[in-house]
Amino acid sequence: MVNAQGIPVYKKIGATPAPAAPEDRARVVIVGAGPVGLAMALDLGRRGHPVTVVTKLDYIAHCSKAICFSKRSLDILDRLGVGDPVVEKGVTWNVGKVFWGADDTPVYQFDMLPVKDQKRPGFINLQQYYLEEYLLDGLSALPNVEIRWGHTVEGVKPANDGVALEIATADGRYRLRTEWLIACDGSRSTVRDRLGLDFEGRAFEDNFLIADIRMKNREMPCERWFWFDPPFNPGKSALMHRQPDDVWRLDFQLGWNIDREAAIRPENVEPYIRAMLGEDVAFEREWYSVYTFQCRRMARFVHGRTIFAGDAAHLVSPFGARGCNGGFADIDNLGWKLDLVLRGKAGEELIETYNEEATVTADENILNSTRSTDFLTPKSTASRALRDAVLELAHDHAFARPFVNSGRLSTPVSYPASRLSTQDEDDWRGGVPPGSPMLDAPHGDGWLLDQLGDDFVLLTRGWRGDVPAGLRVVPVTGMAADRLSLEEGAACLVRPDQYVAARWKRPDATKIAAALARAMGRAADMGRETWRN
Repeated sequence: MVNAQGIPVYKKIGATPAPAAPEDRARVVIVGAGPVGLAMALDLGRRGHPVTVVTKLDYIAHCSKAICFSKRSLDILDRLGVGDPVVEKGVTWNVGKVFWGADDTPVYQFDMLPVKDQKRPGFINLQQYYLEEYLLDGLSALPNVEIRWGHTVEGVKPANDGVALEIATADGRYRLRTEWLIACDGSRSTVRDRLGLDFEGRAFEDNFLIADIRMKNREMPCERWFWFDPPFNPGKSALMHRQPDDVWRLDFQLGWNIDREAAIRPENVEPYIRAMLGEDVAFEREWYSVYTFQCRRMARFVHGRTIFAGDAAHLVSPFGARGCNGGFADIDNLGWKLDLVLRGKAGEELIETYNEEATVTADENILNSTRSTDFLTPKSTASRALRDAVLELAHDHAFARPFVNSGRLSTPVSYPASRLSTQDEDDWRGGVPPGSPMLDAPHGDGWLLDQLGDDFVLLTRGWRGDVPAGLRVVPVTGMAADRLSLEEGAACLVRPDQYVAARWKRPDATKIAAALARAMGRAADMGRETWRN
């Protein structure tokens, strides 16, 4: 199905009628109903908050867009209650292979799940429209979340106690006032534009062709395959991923000075496909598109009562799958903090730590994406010679393989200097330090991460003592305790986003209470200098 604008539609939903009154109110408004906006709504909605989502679209697009979802994102989706359908539908993979030239032996191979015995795989591939559908299914069970389809934001006016939006619909215009506005409206964010905010960064002089095709009876392992200088795209690069429903993502580097409109015409795309897969391959077009590498971010993600997340806040090149996965990291960090503020259990200054931690994540993603792009698309004879030397050495020498950069794939980012963390007072060998995400492990009849829930948790190994009211205690043993390096009598405080906030070999009630207060933004000495050191 194709709509009037020529956009392929996966599911037509239809426009939501405008409110009867010219002015409406909502406690939290999320702009954008892509994966990040829907996940943000699901997070806050599951915590009991009334949420209104507005989106200019009245359908789910059929374009594949984001397809690679990391283990960390799957852990987040598990917490939001939609992990099972996502993994059941998705194509699971852990192994990536890098090829060079015509040699069919990889010069480099990597495993995205080096620590085994975890519930979720290193990655899955899944078309974005399926993910959006599963998130919508989760939201359909929440009467406190409303989605307004076909409602376009045209004006944004901040105030001390919230934000006023001007909304246009097919039925007319209205004003929507909200206490908190979360902008998840993508790289061309209307909210960011209307507020006149920056979006600085770098565009790389190269273009890449996405060819999503449907083909059956293709026997290939579920792996990520990447080529430098293959015979079917000489002097450039290519990538292949498998998706559900016999759909394959093929990605070809095109170069800089191209006719972008002509590049996606079937007669110009199909020679690339047949050169890669063979002249006699039978396939159907699913989606063709051209994109340019860009790395950008806002200087700040928090502007009063307006908060930015996902591509609206930061944009990275697709190689490395850091876009949507980075957006999920944003909402995972923001959800519990805004929940505490909305419930009056923390002050608004806690939201500033979202800005601090999310910009650290964005910077690491941009750094890795920029390095990948520079390696993929060398712009000088010297840089190309260096890249080719690395590839040649990697074929026979293990020391060179970590330097092969076909897109450093998304992994969770740590915040070693977060001012929400209580730094170690003991000498630890291994484990998960404060400011880093938990490692999953078998736990009882299930998995450790499934036991954490949406609130603070104290993991203990044989420790007995008083804890602050409402803090849940989960005893751990075996592999779960070993992965945290918890000795007998030790304990570990975990944040609602599954990041470690503090750990002790000899905890007591006073230490736990102080660490919990710090993690909730209540500590009197929780100055920004701690973050900066």
